[in-house]
Amino acid sequence: MPRKKPMIAVVNDDTHFLNLMHDLLSDEGYEVVIHIEGSSAYKSIREQMPDLIILDIRIEHPEAGWVTLDLIRLDPNTTRIPVLICSADARQLREKAARLVEMRCDTIEKPFDLHDLLGRVQEILSRHQRPDD
Repeated sequence: MPRKKPMIAVVNDDTHFLNLMHDLLSDEGYEVVIHIEGSSAYKSIREQMPDLIILDIRIEHPEAGWVTLDLIRLDPNTTRIPVLICSADARQLREKAARLVEMRCDTIEKPFDLHDLLGRVQEILSRHQRPDD
């Protein structure tokens, strides 16, 4: 049976950011699952199959977000889940822009306007609607 509302997984090591995202996205009618560690996030994402992943590329240690992203993209079960990279590291987003495009990721820089984020989330979800919806 298909889910009634889209599920969004948020992966970030900042609990204040996670709480903000949970409240914001829940208020907009999304089901929200939060993850504070990349290592456990992938396993949970694989089990829950969210409709969108919002991933901070700089969690735990500098490569943790990239490892999580690689696992998501290399797994045939999760490779099609859209990923929105949300990071304050503007330099890394620019330097890795080609890799992020290759990995089919959208990006948004922190700090961001909440309306801009919600618009991006809605646009990505509408672009990637599941066939059973």
